[in-house]
This record gives sequence, structure tokens and C-alpha cells, in this order.
Amino acid sequence: MKKGHQITMKEIAKKLGVSVSTISRALKDSPELHPETKRKIVEAAKEMNYQPNLLAQSLRISRSKTLGVIVPEITSHFFASCISGIQDTANKRGYNVMICQSNESIEQEKANIRTLVSSQVDGLLISLSRETNQFDHLYDLYDREINFVLFDRVQEDIPVSKVTFNDAGGAYQVTKHLLENGSRRIVYVSGPEDLYISKKRKEGYLRALAEFGVHQDNSLIKITDLTEAGNIKVARDILHMRPQPDAVFCMIDPVAVDVLTEWKSQGIRIPEDIALAGFTNNPTSAVVEPPLTTVAQPGYEMGKLAVSHLLDQLDGIASEDPISIVLETTLVPRKSSQHFEVKK
Repeated sequence: MKKGHQITMKEIAKKLGVSVSTISRALKDSPELHPETKRKIVEAAKEMNYQPNLLAQSLRISRSKTLGVIVPEITSHFFASCISGIQDTANKRGYNVMICQSNESIEQEKANIRTLVSSQVDGLLISLSRETNQFDHLYDLYDREINFVLFDRVQEDIPVSKVTFNDAGGAYQVTKHLLENGSRRIVYVSGPEDLYISKKRKEGYLRALAEFGVHQDNSLIKITDLTEAGNIKVARDILHMRPQPDAVFCMIDPVAVDVLTEWKSQGIRIPEDIALAGFTNNPTSAVVEPPLTTVAQPGYEMGKLAVSHLLDQLDGIASEDPISIVLETTLVPRKSSQHFEVKK
């Protein structure tokens, strides 16, 4: 161990084989834990010379009345809606907001965190980049006792509060809709597999197939890096599949719009030749031709709930124990998936 190294709760948790949140609760003398468990943790903390982060504690007492927000991209309609909900709610409670975008880069995400923490924000709201597949920088925030809440794109194992959508439920709804309209060979176009929303939406897709007795075919699951070039490549690959799929469900609307545009350039009729659906209800989805079937997510409400919970934690209103807030989604059926309506 390096000279001057400060022991973290994560290191105590690793030694004892328990979660970081258990260590945190024990050191705060939580009544939820068994006395013997607390005793062992306190003894281990003393033995390892654990010292609470006094700087973080002093920052909680002396507020800057400023919050930091990190999103993958500010120009996205969804994240813009989340930011509006965050700003409106924070302002009403006397807080300002500093907004950073990671540009879907884990290194930029880390740099944003360093910048916001050095600016002494009172807490952070973070939606992870598509590159974020290791999480030491988030565990470091937790170990330093800096308050933060994850939203939309989250990491399930970090013991902080999270605000998400019922992504599996929304994907189940749209896949069920395609099945009810006669489709049976349905492609799911996923984003990077490490993304929380990729996994959850795949889960809902598979659940709907199983409910309808449709055999899971892994060749029907395609991966895109979410860039325009990656989306177009997937669109072309799907057209070369044999037998031809009769429907495609894309993880987010921008992917579906790129797929639709590429197919139309090749003379593919939607939905007559192949049905198409997305997710997020991006404004573009309503104005493309044909209008895109999708799933609506209340981004403003997500931002409002995420910041409200963070502020309640800062004010001591909410429990310090992490909670999970899950918002429901709504299916928005449109012409791109309505096989039978267009085949009269």
C-alpha cells in the first residue's frame, strides 16, 4: 500500500466480502443491520485505519447551491427534456445547475466529473456514456462520500439511487404490438451490449417472443455502435438476411430513422415489405414517412424526479439508503408497423 494512501469503504467491503452500502450503513450505525455485522465492520475499519472523508462532510455543511449534470449529449431531444426537468425543479428549490456532456466518451465523462467536483457542486446527476463499461470513477465518488444519482443509463451494482424507465416493459409492449400485427421474424437492433438500456430492452423483446411461442433466434439480434454509419450498415445487413425478417425493432428512434432512410433509398416499402419500430418518441419519429411506431418516455418527469431525490438526500429528507425509481412508458403505434391497415 502506498504511503499516505487513504483507505476507502470499497477496500473494507472487499476484505469482508460484503457490499459497499453495507459498510456505509454499519459506519453510520444503521439499525437495519445486525449488531454482530456492525461490530465486525467497525473493528475492520479501525484495524485498516479508515478515516471518514472530512472534506466531503464539510462540503455538505457549506453548500454551493449548485448541482452538476452529466449527459451523453445535450442535443438529444430526450436528454434536453431531462435537463429541462432538472433545471426547473432545481431552480424552484434555490439551486443552480452546471451541465456537461460526455459526447458518449468515458474519458470525457471522467473529465466532467473532475471538473464538477473541483467546482464544489453539492451533488451530481449522471447518465452514463455508451463507452462506460468500467466504473471505478463512480465507485471513487461513492468512496469520497459525494452525493450522486444515476438516471436513464445506469450501472446496477453501484449502491446509489437510480431513476430509470421500465425499459423491459416498453420493449415488451412494442414487440407484442409487432407480433399482434402478424410479424413473427422480428429483428432487435441493440446498442452496445454493456449499456443498461440495451440489456433491458432485449429482455422485454425476448419476453414477448416467448409469450407468443416464437423461438429465440440469436441471428435476429443485431448490434450497432449507434453512429449513423453503424446504423446504415445494420440496415443493409438486414436486407441481406435469408429468410427476410418481417419486422425490425430498433433500441432508439435515431437508429430506426437511419434504418428507414436507408431502406427507402433502396426502394423498400415500409410497412408493406417490412415493419419498423423504435423507442423514445423522438420528435423526428412523428414526421418521417411513414410515421414511426415508438415508445414514449417522459424525460421531463425523469429529470424532475432525479433532481428532487438528490436534493431530498442533501436536505436530509430522504434516506441515505439507495432507492430505485422506475417510470412507466407508453406505446405510440403509427403507420410504420401497421401491416394490415395498409394491406386492405
